[in-house]
Amino acid sequence: QVHLVESGRGLVQSGGSLRLSCAATGSIFSIGDMEWYRQATGKERELVAEIFRNGRTNYADSVKGRFTISRDAAKTTMYLQMNSLIPEDSAVYYCKVWVRESIRTSGFTGYWGQGTQVTVSS
Repeated sequence: QVHLVESGRGLVQSGGSLRLSCAATGSIFSIGDMEWYRQATGKERELVAEIFRNGRTNYADSVKGRFTISRDAAKTTMYLQMNSLIPEDSAVYYCKVWVRESIRTSGFTGYWGQGTQVTVSS
């Protein structure tokens, strides 16, 4: 089993910053792509940012230039640095990590974090 623990929830004013983290523990042989999603009230979950196994990153247009995704050297913890926050960024943020659990496992399985609330006041 793999567990993802998110931290960094908070309430900030417009223009402020927050950093979210997502730590993966458990049965991990290899970690693949790591992703951040968010879901605002009444809206569908959307991809915010992703970091691929090779280190390449990708961002939603709405957060480009403001958010930065990164990971630690062990590739078991992922971060989302959010700057210049606006009220439209308010949502529950979820991390998703693709994990190969053992050498006997042929592919990667996606695991979700529990979600963390980010609220940006105007």
